[in-house]
Amino acid sequence: MDARAHFEGKKITVMGLGLLGRGVGDAAYLASQGAELIVTDLKSPEELAASLEKLAAYTNITYVLGEHRLEDFVDRDYILKAAGVPDDSPFLTKARAEGIPIKMSASWFAEIARLPVVGVTGTRGKSTVTHMLESILEKDGREILLGGNVRGVSTLALLEKVTENQIPLFELDSWQLQGFGEAGISPHLSVFTTFYPDHLAYYKNDIDVYLEDKAKIFLNQSEDDVLLLGEQMALTGIEKYGERIRSKVSVVNEEVLPKDWELLIPGAHNRYNAALALAAARELGVTDEVSKEALESFLGVPGRLELVALVGGVSFYNDTNSTTPEATITALHALSEETGKHISLIMGGHDKQLDMGNLLELIKELDVSVSLLEGTGTDRIKDELPYAEVFNSLKEAVAHAHTRAGENGIVLLSPAFSSFGMFVNEYDRGDQFNAIVKGL
Repeated sequence: MDARAHFEGKKITVMGLGLLGRGVGDAAYLASQGAELIVTDLKSPEELAASLEKLAAYTNITYVLGEHRLEDFVDRDYILKAAGVPDDSPFLTKARAEGIPIKMSASWFAEIARLPVVGVTGTRGKSTVTHMLESILEKDGREILLGGNVRGVSTLALLEKVTENQIPLFELDSWQLQGFGEAGISPHLSVFTTFYPDHLAYYKNDIDVYLEDKAKIFLNQSEDDVLLLGEQMALTGIEKYGERIRSKVSVVNEEVLPKDWELLIPGAHNRYNAALALAAARELGVTDEVSKEALESFLGVPGRLELVALVGGVSFYNDTNSTTPEATITALHALSEETGKHISLIMGGHDKQLDMGNLLELIKELDVSVSLLEGTGTDRIKDELPYAEVFNSLKEAVAHAHTRAGENGIVLLSPAFSSFGMFVNEYDRGDQFNAIVKGL
């Protein structure tokens, strides 16, 4: 669709450029549509060099880097906020006081495109369910616009590809859902996989605020919309919303997936994910025959229990996107139950103030070997793992873990912590791991 009229000549402040490609894509799209941009980010020009290079051709962008300035949040038509920017930022507070609309990429797309959106959220499982559903819909011949929390994809720029027959399919984290709340909208078909403590540093240890952001995936649904709740989520935190839920609600558990459907990816959690994808596909009118073919051939999502290589008899798995203890627990259960092999775990990183007790107990119960990556989270738990060595080099950690795996074991990168410090982000951590393993 031609959305130029929404942006041409508009004064827009882009708050947060980042390095994942989404912010760069948003800025490039807006600049190409004739907007007058101020791009502001707390990172320095040196830190953002790769992103800035991609925008070098645009002359209608002014950069304010290494800081934010209040003057860039007044006398503007819109503020485009990146995911992860604190919603209570004094700069956003100033903009709201000035009556300036705060937008986010995915929700702004939804406002303009006016297509029925399929949205998937959850602390765990949202990426896998999103990509499983994408696989099913593509197998059924549907046209998909995949966006939201997808590496390198500017959801706003997908407006260029919009036709009336397409299905926007968005993976939505709690931050992106702030934009839906700001706009007063929710996806028409919403899937809520699981809910566990996460991002507590951002949410100032208030898990209810985290849940409230997640809940924006359904809070503005109408009676004609559908909410699919994973059973874990339904049992965890949905009751408090009561009459605030107006959509048609279905609770989905693993039993929705026929027992004779055989998945290539390991773990009971992936059968749960597949059940949610199947339920969503049914809502979209896809036959079970098509869904079965797609799910049984689904190879998984990069960085989520991704089998990278078999070196000698040792299997190497990249689970870099496991940034919570529950995610790493799930990975350990999946591999230990499916293979029965010894697991040599690489974990550790930046602290998110999450309870590691259950994970540490499981590591001891399964007799898992551990190699630790340095970081504030590692500092908090290392005394609980006296036989684990701490590394400031991923290559050295991989070599150590390889030795500890034995002849036929598993090396699993499943950090349970975020990546800040040693890595640019979790994708960088996973990319480095894959490169190291493929060089063995």
